[in-house]
Amino acid sequence: MKCCAGVFRFFLILSVTRFLVGCGGEGKSIPAEKKLNVIFILSDDHRYDFMGFTGKVPELKTPALDRMARDGVHLRNAFVSTALCSPSRASILTGQYTHHHNVIDNQSPVPDSARFFPEYLQQAGYQTAFLGKWHMGNDDSKPRKGFDHWVSFKGQGVYYNPTLNVNGQEISYKDSTHITDLLTAKTLEFLNVRNKEKPFFIYLSHKAVHAEFQPAKRHVGVYKNISVAYPPSMFPPDDKRSSGAPYNYADLPDWVKKQRHSWHGVDFMYHGAIQFEKFYQNYCETLLGVDESVQAILDQLEKDGLMDNTVVFYMGDNGFSFGEHGLIDKRHAYEESMRVPLLAMGKNIAPGSSITEMVQNIDIGPTILELTGVTKPKNMDGESFATLLAGEKKAWRDTVYYEYFWERPFPQTPTVFAVRTTQYKFIRYQGLWDINELYDLQSDPDEMNNLIRSPKHQEIAKKLDQSLFRWLQQTNGMSMPLRKDEGTRFDHKYKGTY
Repeated sequence: MKCCAGVFRFFLILSVTRFLVGCGGEGKSIPAEKKLNVIFILSDDHRYDFMGFTGKVPELKTPALDRMARDGVHLRNAFVSTALCSPSRASILTGQYTHHHNVIDNQSPVPDSARFFPEYLQQAGYQTAFLGKWHMGNDDSKPRKGFDHWVSFKGQGVYYNPTLNVNGQEISYKDSTHITDLLTAKTLEFLNVRNKEKPFFIYLSHKAVHAEFQPAKRHVGVYKNISVAYPPSMFPPDDKRSSGAPYNYADLPDWVKKQRHSWHGVDFMYHGAIQFEKFYQNYCETLLGVDESVQAILDQLEKDGLMDNTVVFYMGDNGFSFGEHGLIDKRHAYEESMRVPLLAMGKNIAPGSSITEMVQNIDIGPTILELTGVTKPKNMDGESFATLLAGEKKAWRDTVYYEYFWERPFPQTPTVFAVRTTQYKFIRYQGLWDINELYDLQSDPDEMNNLIRSPKHQEIAKKLDQSLFRWLQQTNGMSMPLRKDEGTRFDHKYKGTY
């Protein structure tokens, strides 16, 4: 009965908001059938392996994402260049590394000089729409450049009864309106009222599944009996809760060991506000709404006969830890943090294919530009993987780089730089006296045996360190960007936030 009520509310929202959506994109009309349409769906904090088809969580059901993997392509090795909301989102839109676009934390606005790839789509005759979480500078929800149609909210937003900025007009919603359902309804409405004479680009940016997780009411309790997949590195070897798996805990950095008792650690999660198992359950239940959103959009495209000329992407803005090395959250350079889900489905994409090459968030803009016939600007750091999507071979990178800059609101996590190849990962910490890390990902995918002291791995560590600094030099990343606090005060006693 709850499920039916939720679905009814979903479509009620759709009908109520139908008249509120306006169409932009004035200019020369281009026949839509001559240009590829693109929909980019971004979720928040969705880790790469929490999808039904991966088998990581056997009871987790994500039929729409499974469908995208089955009928499209799964990019198995997708990474972000910074595992944090605002920097990652800025990298997606600009095609640049964090030290290039300078959105270094969740409080930094995008510089006025930044150019977003949807701006180039507008110039090519596309009607563009942004719906959802912007979260680059928390000052307001006003429309941003590059988008003809705008639906957003301030900062992180809320899960229930949100206030949206719809093309400059603030509209508040009540009656237990869930943000995932509302954004989906707004997206479907845009598809219905868009300018049919133009190709379209839609950027749907969900709040879910960001903490503190709140599923739609119809999904509450669905996973109350879910079996939690505790990672083997969750507890130290001498802890009675240990999995018993071999774990070189002695060579785990001290900052990681200490953080397990902090805001982002399993032994004092959010200062004791929630238990791990309930946290895990809420995350999985909140994810159900995102999967239903993907399904609704795919169904609408098929109903309108648009799937044959549209490509749909699904991606996470960064990963999330569920106990690995005693941590929750993201920010660090371990796999579950810097690795994200990435799926693509639609025109010219071979069903059921898989891509193993390492792609990054900086590659999204260049890829969409190539798919739509637009030349990539020279200031983008990323490369297009459109050729890979088509199933063709292409010379491609065998190394990706990562950076995270220390934040005052969460001082327990240091500045992190990392370089990852197909076999090894080298992690270097800046500004503290601690051990660096080296992992052989082929023999140690759970990153439990730090090889940084291993005599036979010293040359590998040296070469990766050199590669890291060569990358920083070549991309003008040797100067660490700083951000002024601008009168804010950090309170260590209140939740580790401003």
